[in-house]
Amino acid sequence: MVTFTLNGKDIAFDGDPDTPLLWVIRDEAGLTGTKYGCGIAQCGACTVHLDGMPRRSCVTPVSTVEGSDVVTIEGVSGAEAAAVQAAWIGLDVPQCGYCQSGQIMSAVALLQLVPKPSDADIDNAMAGNICRCATYVRIRRAIHDAAATLEG
Repeated sequence: MVTFTLNGKDIAFDGDPDTPLLWVIRDEAGLTGTKYGCGIAQCGACTVHLDGMPRRSCVTPVSTVEGSDVVTIEGVSGAEAAAVQAAWIGLDVPQCGYCQSGQIMSAVALLQLVPKPSDADIDNAMAGNICRCATYVRIRRAIHDAAATLEG
């Protein structure tokens, strides 16, 4: 049995401990905002926060999250999350939208660690998130806008 907190709720998973966290989130908890993209941690669509840090859930065995706090796009909150979500909407960042939950989770984690990121900080933090629609310029602008909002 693996127990952890998912978006503030206690979860107990009694399946194969090698099951990727992504499938526990989607299939067991019914939270479908975290997407499956590549299955090899290269696209970022499955990004969640594990104890406050971005993590690719498609390659994270559920056994490794025992006692941890996992947050998905459905549960992300706080000033950084609100600022990022508002900037995403304000700049019409998504096109198809498939990668956007992972993009947002990575952007929120970046702003929690680096409140006023440079272009290089953004590029480094977002490098593992692929957008097939190539909205990278709008993503970078939205992160800068969110950071400016947080400055007050």
